[in-house]
Amino acid sequence: MSIKTLLKSTVAALAIATGGSLFAQGTPINTAAFDALVAQGPVADAATIASSTWASKIKQAGTLRLGGTQTSNLFSLLNEKDGKMRGFDAGLAQLITRYILGDGAKVQFTQVTSATREQVLINGQVDMVFATYSITPARAEKISFAGPYYTSQAGVLVKANNKTIQSHDDLASKKVATQAGSTGPAILAQYAPKAAVQEFQTHQEALDALRQGRVDAYVTDHTLLLNALSLGTGDAKLAGAPFGAQDPYGIGLPKGSDGVAFVNAFLKKIEADGTWAKLWTISIGQRTGSTTVPTPPALP
Repeated sequence: MSIKTLLKSTVAALAIATGGSLFAQGTPINTAAFDALVAQGPVADAATIASSTWASKIKQAGTLRLGGTQTSNLFSLLNEKDGKMRGFDAGLAQLITRYILGDGAKVQFTQVTSATREQVLINGQVDMVFATYSITPARAEKISFAGPYYTSQAGVLVKANNKTIQSHDDLASKKVATQAGSTGPAILAQYAPKAAVQEFQTHQEALDALRQGRVDAYVTDHTLLLNALSLGTGDAKLAGAPFGAQDPYGIGLPKGSDGVAFVNAFLKKIEADGTWAKLWTISIGQRTGSTTVPTPPALP
């Protein structure tokens, strides 16, 4: 065993002994585990499909037309080597496809942006939009949402060696970065009013300030911080649990579609059988050092 290997083993042992967690930053998704989970997903019987006009139309077409993204590291990222998309959103979309069509690969993909998500549903170009799509009253006037299937809140990111900040309750008198124009300033005003807030124009500028020691912590959307951890170099960690207002992610469907009830029943099924938790662990948990699986949001 080399000295380098010995040191790594010693550090790992110390982390386990002290209840810490070590993980490889920038670790790619376990493709074999992801693909196996989708392949083992449930398949609806004929009566279940027939109970929904939305699902019956997809079954008859033989393809689910999906609106989504390909560049979200944790939620939906295209692997250019095998041409497959993987991540939490991608996995749920493939599981729904398998549930209806018996094969998670029977997807016709359309790239969407924040500006086009409603329009592709209104125009009938897609059957479903899966794209970390926050449920809002304004959007719900134009389309229908199944879910929520996931929620995000605010989070606190600190340097890996920081032992003084354990949660947002420890931010008083600390230099705290956040993004100008985001919900961060208002959240800090409410939950950490004594923090010395510094606003940055971009996410990367705030991350750089933290890594360079110009601020003590960075507060922004928890999901954004998880993504930063998954792409990072091991020099940062999350401090405490997410906090603040819930930002629910939904699945966009055509306005008034009976697919809402169908998809919600599917979500309840995979939450109950453990598939949701396994997908979260493979797509997010194992890649960010997060060992506690979140509780899925309540469904209507």
